[in-house]
Amino acid sequence: MMNKKLIWIVDDDSIFKIIIKKLIAKFENFENVLTFSNGEEACRAFKETLDTKQKLPDVILLDIEMPIMDGWEFMNQFNILKDDFKDQQVDVFILSSSITIEDKLRAKNNPNIKGYITKPISLTDIEKIIS
Repeated sequence: MMNKKLIWIVDDDSIFKIIIKKLIAKFENFENVLTFSNGEEACRAFKETLDTKQKLPDVILLDIEMPIMDGWEFMNQFNILKDDFKDQQVDVFILSSSITIEDKLRAKNNPNIKGYITKPISLTDIEKIIS
């Protein structure tokens, strides 16, 4: 039996979160989907998960433009914490409506970011994330 994955969605768009949860539900690979409205919420949860030695997310779908703490600031924190979970694989995918070359390059040049997906997200995108 395949190990089911835990996925976190970090995005301030509540309608987008509903849509993506419906798309993810079509796949049996995910055991759980947690959503956060900004990078700070996700960061706090990530640190808490590390502290309590719970299972980290296998996949984080991260929006760039969010209030309080954006996707890039979240990635800065993620990079700092990286040493605390180097034995666990956490795949971060940027999900953004931004089509700026700078954002795409910035994601590409970050070794902790596995991919950049432009919204709207499709079932094909989710298949890519899973594989």
